[in-house]
Amino acid sequence: MAKWGMVIDLDRCTGCEACVVACRAENNLPVVGPEESAKGRQLNWIRVERYWEGEFPDVRARFMPVLCQQCDSAPCEPVCPTYATYNNPEGLNAQVYNRCVGTRFCANNCPYTVRVFNWFDPHWEEPLDQQLNPDVSIRSKGIMEKCTFCVQRIRRARHGAEEAERDLQDGDIQPACVQSCPADAMVFGDLEDKDSRVSKRARSRRAFHSMEELGTKPSVVYLREDEWSEE
Repeated sequence: MAKWGMVIDLDRCTGCEACVVACRAENNLPVVGPEESAKGRQLNWIRVERYWEGEFPDVRARFMPVLCQQCDSAPCEPVCPTYATYNNPEGLNAQVYNRCVGTRFCANNCPYTVRVFNWFDPHWEEPLDQQLNPDVSIRSKGIMEKCTFCVQRIRRARHGAEEAERDLQDGDIQPACVQSCPADAMVFGDLEDKDSRVSKRARSRRAFHSMEELGTKPSVVYLREDEWSEE
């Protein structure tokens, strides 16, 4: 059984937000519009945080993509009254949309603030409705949404490997954010496979987890900035 995880190299991330755009296109995320944006509302499943390093005039902008950390001890799971979110056998913090009743308990309990509440019915004007991904459902108003490492791509790759009568290979699965990253800052794969690219990067001396002191056991590993190190 695989243990899916992601490694994000903060030394490579340029803050271009190609991952954000790709996630929206892949997972049928609607654009909220200027009026809702002015109220501080958004429906991103992944965001790029910006922070500053150093002191003026020797200051440098740094960027940190933040998405669902797919925690093994997820604080969002025990508070859900309908068991809409749970940890599946492959380490994904799954979300069952037709169970969710939108209590927002999970969002309030998530220290990473990566769950969003769909407060309005999505609508796409023609011909933009032709761009929707048929492999991903259109979520209705009143439920919680989040990143699931593009679980539809995981299933598609697994079915393809089964039809070809072979095992899944490292690199067969690429979530939309990983596929779109021009700097190769994001790597996805099986953390249990010691020879996988993601596992090798996760064992780097630069590796750390966001808010590790909380004990949530995330499956997303970050690499600290280090201009003298490749891994």
